[in-house]
Amino acid sequence: MEQEELFPAEKGHIGTDESGKGDYFGPLVIAGFFLPEGQEEVLKELGVKDCKRLSDNRVIEIASVLKKGYIYSVVAIGPERYNALYKNLRNLNRLLAWGHARAIENILERVNCVEALTDQFGDQSYVREALLKKGKKITLVQRTGAEEDLAVAAASILARAEFLLRLKSLSRKVGLELPKGASPRVEVAGLKLVEKYGSGILEKVAKKHFKTTERLLGQVDLKREEKK
Repeated sequence: MEQEELFPAEKGHIGTDESGKGDYFGPLVIAGFFLPEGQEEVLKELGVKDCKRLSDNRVIEIASVLKKGYIYSVVAIGPERYNALYKNLRNLNRLLAWGHARAIENILERVNCVEALTDQFGDQSYVREALLKKGKKITLVQRTGAEEDLAVAAASILARAEFLLRLKSLSRKVGLELPKGASPRVEVAGLKLVEKYGSGILEKVAKKHFKTTERLLGQVDLKREEKK
């Protein structure tokens, strides 16, 4: 007999969100969070809101509290794995869908829930297709601005906290601060890395399909020509 038949569905819903999608350095992180019915006010008191409206330190603080009291899942795809998956899929939305689906499935292993909410990205069918047997029975809702939902907001905080911690760890490993985003500062750091370790380092620390890679390698080639 399947778990859904043994245990009635718990009241509440799952929210998922991702972090690192627009950051050249670091992983792509997708998190899922189960918000039990009646816990909305508790999350509001904790300061849960879309992570983009919080400082990095506050994100990490709130994430540590959420991890202690709620059911959640964090799926982190490091740069090397990300680059390999992207090479095969050639589609960021399919990669995102895979991560959101895994986060939902991981939570469903621990709680019998019937609804999940995620932000809208790409074709809605991507996440549905990526869900495995257990997830096929859940009602999946995708909409723009989903971060206004507290479960999605909590997931955004968990995903961002994991991204920040992993980016800091990567920075320590290479001996250089790896900036967030994809700004000119990122290109400066990337140039220093390539000059120090060679272009192969980008496979280990960056999302290589970004146009930043092409610009970086172009600058490296230009410098080499100038030295001749």
